[in-house]
Amino acid sequence: MKNSSVILCTGGIGSGKSYVVKVFNALGIPSYDADSNTKRLYDTDNVLLERINAIAGGDVVKDGVLQRAAFAAKIFSDPQMLAKVEAVVHPAVATDFLKWKEMQQSDIVLMESAILLEKPLLLPIIDHVLVVHAPKEIRIERVMARDNVSRERVLQRISNQWSDSRRLEMADFSIETNDRDSIIAKVMEIIKIIRDGKR
Repeated sequence: MKNSSVILCTGGIGSGKSYVVKVFNALGIPSYDADSNTKRLYDTDNVLLERINAIAGGDVVKDGVLQRAAFAAKIFSDPQMLAKVEAVVHPAVATDFLKWKEMQQSDIVLMESAILLEKPLLLPIIDHVLVVHAPKEIRIERVMARDNVSRERVLQRISNQWSDSRRLEMADFSIETNDRDSIIAKVMEIIKIIRDGKR
């Protein structure tokens, strides 16, 4: 639907975003996962790949396939190159999202992304920001169990992301996921507020 309200569901690693998204889905609100769809575009959008290859030096795409390890090594060691790549990737993601949105029948749709708040090029497609958060120790335990990684590795990943307090400064809504029993009620309240036009 062209006039669907767009909620950005965001939060740090281990915050419980995926669980909250599943609750929205169960209540009839469709969701678009920005990370997985960006990866899909890397595999299917030849124009995007040509642009990325031109920016990154001409050797990160071979036989029409993005060489992900070489690509990551280049862009994450060169902030200027990363900015140039993002300047072509983010509009492609926004266009893909808007095409997806047009096909939805819901008056509210969700975009799930851990980093979108940090990317100004994408913010204009968002109407409401929902920040999902949890106490730091709970986040650490979740990620250690989920990814089978050390506490130190989780802390490193957390330190590379925005803090919860910084995200919450930009939030229209927030959900803390330390008590999952209350999440459904909170999601239903957010949907009602948006549908009632109160925000």
